[in-house]
Amino acid sequence: MEFLERPDAQLIVGVAVAVVAVGATAYFYFSSKKSKVCLNPEEFKEFKLVKRTQLSHNVAKFRFELPTPTSVLGLPIGQHISCRGKDSQGEEVVKPYTPTTLDSDVGYFELVIKMYPQGRMSHHFREMRVGDYLAVKGPKGRFRYQPGQVRAFGMLAGGSGITPMFQVARAILENPNDATKVHLIYANVTAEDILLKEELEGLSANYPDRFKVYYVLNQPPEEWSGGVGFVSKEMIQAHCPAPANDIKILRCGPPPMNKAMAAHLEALGYSPEMQFQF
Repeated sequence: MEFLERPDAQLIVGVAVAVVAVGATAYFYFSSKKSKVCLNPEEFKEFKLVKRTQLSHNVAKFRFELPTPTSVLGLPIGQHISCRGKDSQGEEVVKPYTPTTLDSDVGYFELVIKMYPQGRMSHHFREMRVGDYLAVKGPKGRFRYQPGQVRAFGMLAGGSGITPMFQVARAILENPNDATKVHLIYANVTAEDILLKEELEGLSANYPDRFKVYYVLNQPPEEWSGGVGFVSKEMIQAHCPAPANDIKILRCGPPPMNKAMAAHLEALGYSPEMQFQF
């Protein structure tokens, strides 16, 4: 007890208590931060559907609730998740999807899904109702992005291949410390097939100097100012950054489109290092 009565001893004890308190606070802070990340790459976790918005006859937006209002999915930019469901025969099916939300959207994540008549996972989403749960695992994917790693991105998207492009573009444009420019060519069959049209137009309006989108339709309406037919070498030359060491072209679409785009890019002088396919 005599030791504790000495002033220097009281100082030592006080500092020790403070260090313990700070350490406990730090542990709580980082533990709570870590607990907010919901994805697990090794096991499926279930998330509740809280809102379903029908965007067209075969496209819907699904909003899933995270465990707390401050939870984040924990998905790096440009990566995707695996979703598990059952097809029309009751057999398990797993398919990758890219959320259109970012980790800046706390408490929920959203998927925009085009449901094909014969699609096995499409059946699962078509049958989903508010209150149902979706099993999700991730993150997955080879894409890695750091702000400023390239001067500009060119993006070649077809159909539902727009979702990773939109996610990457939004993350870049909403980051005030990222000056990267984004040039998107987005191909579809008809105008009704264009996914995220309102959101893409919003990016164009909010970031006119950094985001450009060029729509291409196979069956355009009478009043149409965009591209017609399939994405051509000439369209890529006109609407994407020219080959250079500080640019990258991203591709995501149906397999025939990806193959055609790879051939176009090679013919235009884009090296393999300048390209990435989701």
